[in-house]
Amino acid sequence: MSANSLDGKVAVITGGSRGIGLGIATAYRAAGAHVVLAARKPAGLAEAREELLRLKGDGDVHTVVANAGEPEQAEACVDETMSRFGRLDVLVNNAATNPYHGDLLDLDLPRAEKTVRVNQYGMISWTRYAWRAWMAEHGGAVVNIASVGGLIVDPHIGYYNATKAAMLHMTRQLAYELGPRARVNAIAPGLIKTELARAVWEVREPILTAKLPLRRLGTVEDVAQAALFLASDASSWMTGQTLVLDGGATALPIGVDG
Repeated sequence: MSANSLDGKVAVITGGSRGIGLGIATAYRAAGAHVVLAARKPAGLAEAREELLRLKGDGDVHTVVANAGEPEQAEACVDETMSRFGRLDVLVNNAATNPYHGDLLDLDLPRAEKTVRVNQYGMISWTRYAWRAWMAEHGGAVVNIASVGGLIVDPHIGYYNATKAAMLHMTRQLAYELGPRARVNAIAPGLIKTELARAVWEVREPILTAKLPLRRLGTVEDVAQAALFLASDASSWMTGQTLVLDGGATALPIGVDG
């Protein structure tokens, strides 16, 4: 059996109906896992399930309507997963929100609270219920999808990036608190070519890639393969760490245009 195998394991993926979340679900199912997709919109979940079932993979695909920022919905999703599969081996905290663009000093409280509720507290609440339902006794892996923005300064999405920086710290904290039973790691993607981010990358792609050491933007598959590694036994002695997937963006010298 491959070290990257997830045969028979069960993975819950928040924000799993599109983009990076769906890409991770695709990789996990191909590796033998049963996947539970959690997202807010039933129609999107139904389409994602149909897409997954058309692809190669033996694992079952289940969907649950849940808002990542609502703890009671997180608990209900975990309960439904346990009822259906009897286990929960991998949790991917992928869902995020970014309702505010602008300077920190102009940020209003409602949008600040919404961002923290989903990006930070959502990660804690989903991990809590997965831990209590299965991982505390049987072990498991938590994979947090953060952002390279948590390591840099950005003129437009500073508060979103601050919540992602918090995710990176909480990854280390939870690795300490949940070890040795569960492993907790994070991925910090750079700009990924998703439909959601199309307006950002499509027109400027040649300019953006010319500056990167690897000369291309990231793909959903890049993130999915990293998430598979972190969920599998291939990373069995790894916890509290962050994989930066940015094509080398954070390796550029200051003041060099590329």
